[in-house]
Amino acid sequence: MTTDSPAPTSPEPGSPQPAAPDAPPSQPGSPQTRSPQPGSPQTRSPQTGSPQPGSHPVASAQRVEVIAVTGIGEVRAGDDVAALLSGADLRDGDIVVVTSKIVSKAEGRTRHAPDRTEAIAAETERVVARRGDTVIAQTRHGFVMAAAGVDASNTEPGTVLLLPEDPDASARRIRAGLAGRRVGVIVSDTFGRPWRNGLTDVAIGVAGVRPLDDFRGVSDSYGNQLNATVTALADEIASAAELVKGKLDGVPVAIVRGLSHLVTGDDGPGVRPLVRVADDDLFRYGSRDVVFARRTIREFADRPVDPEAVRRAVAAGIAAPAPHHTTPWRFVLLESPETRVKLLDAMREAWIADLRGDGFTEQSITKRVRRGDVLRNAPYLVVPCLVMEGSHTYRDDRRNASEREMFVVATGAGVENFLIQLAVEGLGSAWVSSTMFCRPVVREVLDLPDSWDPMGCVAVGHAAAPPRDRAPRDPGDFIVTR
Repeated sequence: MTTDSPAPTSPEPGSPQPAAPDAPPSQPGSPQTRSPQPGSPQTRSPQTGSPQPGSHPVASAQRVEVIAVTGIGEVRAGDDVAALLSGADLRDGDIVVVTSKIVSKAEGRTRHAPDRTEAIAAETERVVARRGDTVIAQTRHGFVMAAAGVDASNTEPGTVLLLPEDPDASARRIRAGLAGRRVGVIVSDTFGRPWRNGLTDVAIGVAGVRPLDDFRGVSDSYGNQLNATVTALADEIASAAELVKGKLDGVPVAIVRGLSHLVTGDDGPGVRPLVRVADDDLFRYGSRDVVFARRTIREFADRPVDPEAVRRAVAAGIAAPAPHHTTPWRFVLLESPETRVKLLDAMREAWIADLRGDGFTEQSITKRVRRGDVLRNAPYLVVPCLVMEGSHTYRDDRRNASEREMFVVATGAGVENFLIQLAVEGLGSAWVSSTMFCRPVVREVLDLPDSWDPMGCVAVGHAAAPPRDRAPRDPGDFIVTR
């Protein structure tokens, strides 16, 4: 397959020349060029913009060829992928795109698994979404993909293929095995994409190829500054290569020719620049897994909290159910450091006075007071309050107590919604009950109405480290059926 620009120019000195049209048929192991069908579009002119000095190279391709490499045959554990390419017509400046399946087979990443469920669980770092048997998961590589990359196609029945252990290292080894030629290597795999039907190949391992072009800060031809344009070069190359490889053609390798300006002297940063970190993922959690994203965080990083993210979490909090169509929630946001310190100091003094009255030793009191450090070390605090506006009053204490309990339950539901939405926003939290033991002090320091009942304090911030795994719980242990 060949793409030309609208106005072809002579190739630069030293660039690879296209094969002659009357070249003899290819032998096994040699490349074959798949040409476009008559009447199909053949022209695409990649543009690299006009970068500011020092941003990145401005060279662009005027002619790109995508060439299938045939005759490789079945790959088995222990095979040297680079050696399998010894008969290919590789030239300086070429980019070799290798399907991850043959890399996995060569590296012994085949597993016996009649049911691939266990293999998917073992390869999953984090479940992003689940619907029925379909799981979208993040692998330990950082890739978010269906079934954590576990593949049951093009492998013997009863077995599955796992992704290479380190696809960047795999790409580097293949490149090293092709020594003597200035080439780049991409290991590709098939991904689905949100909001788009169909699959496409992307890069999961890169060596010797510039993985992306960052145009942010560059001006377009109209003088508009680009603020978000980052081109995934390695993914585009992997996708183009798939057009001549195909899923059923038995062609696991393709050569992309004409992009020598993207081939680097060293191995480069690999695929890492293309992997979006979880904190930047706006769609990090699937609807079925979002509840489990909430975790208690007690140690926070030294990073500020976006007040608007907290306000969005409050919007989720006040969507909780409540009795009598009431709104029993109020959220006091402590955005002033001085206010946070003043409140925590007053609460500590009240706590110490209570503990002394209980007869605790000073040593024991000091130890217990340290439990409040999670609040003192948090960059942001929120005090959720219960209000009983709209509640019913009865002639007996029993029903009045039940009425208050309904409002307390509704407040807890609001706080839970709030905590879950904080997790969706990428923020950790810890709901601490300490304000409930000194409500008058909290109301006085924060200048709150007497009718506002502080129901704990929520520490908010970015987690300093990933939370520990939860101990497994069987829902059956918490269910009684009548």
